[in-house]
Amino acid sequence: MYILTDGISSRYEYEKLARVFFPDQKMNESEADDPAALRIEVRRCGRRLSSGLRLGGSEFYDETLVPENMPEDKNYCELAIAQLLCRQLIKLTGFNPPWGLLTGIRPMKLLRMLTREYGREEAERRFTEDYFVSQKKLAISRRTIAGEDKVLSLSKDNSFSLYISVPFCPSRCSYCSFVSQSVEHAAKLIPQYVELLVRELEITADIAASLGLHLESVYMGGGTPTTLSAEQLERVLTAATEYFDMSGISEFTVEAGRPDTVTPDKLAAIKRCGVSRISINPQTLSDEILRSIGRRHTVAQVYEAMDMAKAAGFDNINMDLIAGLQGDTLESYMHTIDGVIALDPASITVHTLAMKRSASMVTGRVAQYNAEGQLASQMLDYGEKRLTDSGYDPYYLYRQSGMVGNLENVGWSKPGYEGIYNVFIMDETHTILAVGGGAVTKLKQPRVNNIERIFNYKYPYEYISRFDEMMERKKGIKEFYDKFC
Repeated sequence: MYILTDGISSRYEYEKLARVFFPDQKMNESEADDPAALRIEVRRCGRRLSSGLRLGGSEFYDETLVPENMPEDKNYCELAIAQLLCRQLIKLTGFNPPWGLLTGIRPMKLLRMLTREYGREEAERRFTEDYFVSQKKLAISRRTIAGEDKVLSLSKDNSFSLYISVPFCPSRCSYCSFVSQSVEHAAKLIPQYVELLVRELEITADIAASLGLHLESVYMGGGTPTTLSAEQLERVLTAATEYFDMSGISEFTVEAGRPDTVTPDKLAAIKRCGVSRISINPQTLSDEILRSIGRRHTVAQVYEAMDMAKAAGFDNINMDLIAGLQGDTLESYMHTIDGVIALDPASITVHTLAMKRSASMVTGRVAQYNAEGQLASQMLDYGEKRLTDSGYDPYYLYRQSGMVGNLENVGWSKPGYEGIYNVFIMDETHTILAVGGGAVTKLKQPRVNNIERIFNYKYPYEYISRFDEMMERKKGIKEFYDKFC
C-alpha cells in the first residue's frame, strides 16, 4: 500500500480507512509504482479536494469543492476527502463497511458528541449520511447509548476507577495479541510480581487519597487473574480493599476468564474480599474450536465453573463469547449463544474476532474478509435477536482494528447488571488509575476531553526489574491534577 498526500496532514487516517478494506496490506513506500500495489492519492488545493486510487487495472478518481459558505477548516476537508476515498474503495472491492468511515474504537462517543451539539435527530442524520454508518449499526448504537447513559450519570468530577493488571495466563490463545505470559514460562515471577503489585496499590491509593478522589469501580483483569493461587488473589484483593476507600464503589469485578483456573477456594477468596462481579469466559461451547484456538479447557469445565461460582454466592456473572472464530459455523455459534443464555448469566459480552497481526492465528495468513465478515454478521444478528428476546439489553459497544467484517463488540446485560467499569473505560468518562504489568493510567481532566497517560512496563520481568522507575512516573498523577483540577 502506498499513500500520497498533498496539502493534507493526516495520512494515518486514510491508511486506517484503507485497512478496513485491505486488512493485510502493509505500507511500503518503495512500491509506489508497482501496479500490483494499492496506490492512494489524496490532495487539497485551495477549495479543491480530490481522492484517487489504483490497484492493478482498476483506477478511480473523484473530487469536490469546499462550498463558498463553508469555512475551509481541517476537520471538514479531511471528512470530505475520506468520503471520496470510501466511495472509491467500495466500488473497487464491493465491500460496504457497516461502520462506514469510522475506524476508531469508540463510535458511541462520536454519536454522543454529535447529539450534544446538534440534537438527536440531526446527530443521527450526520452519523449515517456524513460518516456512512449503516441503519443497522445506528439502531444498535441508539439502544446502547440508552444503556450507557444510566451508568455515566454515576460519575462525578472527582471520580476515578481502579484497574489491577495480572498479565499471566494458563496458555496463550491463538487469537490473542495482549501482553500476557503463560504460567509455564513465568511461574517463578509470580510471587515477586504479587508483592510489588501490592506495593504499587499502596502507593497509588496514597496519591488518590491526597487528591481527594472518589473511587467508583474496581476491575481486576489481565491476562487471567485466577491464574494466581487463592492465597495470592486474596493478598492482592485484600490490599486493594485496605488501601482504597471502597465505601462508595458501584462495582468490584474480577475476571475469572479461563474456566480451567476457577476453583472453589479461589472463588471463596474473591468473595471474602467483597468482589461483586466476576467474568467466566468460554468464548465458544465447542470443544473442537476450543482446542483449535489454544484454550486448554473443555465445555464441561465451563459448566463446572458456572456451578462453582453460583454455589459461592455470585449472582452477577458475565460470560464472554467470540463471533468469527475459525472453524465456527452459524449453526455451532447458534448452539453457543443458546447454551450460554440457558446458563442465565447476568451479562454476556459478544466480541467479534479481531485479526491482530501479532496473534498466531493470523501470522502469514491472507484474510478472506468478505466471506468471513458475512458469516460473523449473521452470527451477531442471531445473537442480538436471542439476547433481546431473553431480556438482555446492550449497554456498551466498542470496536478494534482488524475486526472481521468491520463489525463490533457489544456488552449485553439484564437490567441493573451493566458492567460499570466497561462503560467508564470505553467512554473515557473519568480517570483510570492502573497498576500492574502493562497497565496504563489514563488521567482525565473533568468536563474537558483532555487525557494524559502514564504507562507501566508491559512484561512481568520488566515490571519487577524497573519497578522504582515506574513509581517515579506515578508522580505525574499529582502533577496532572495540580495543573488541571
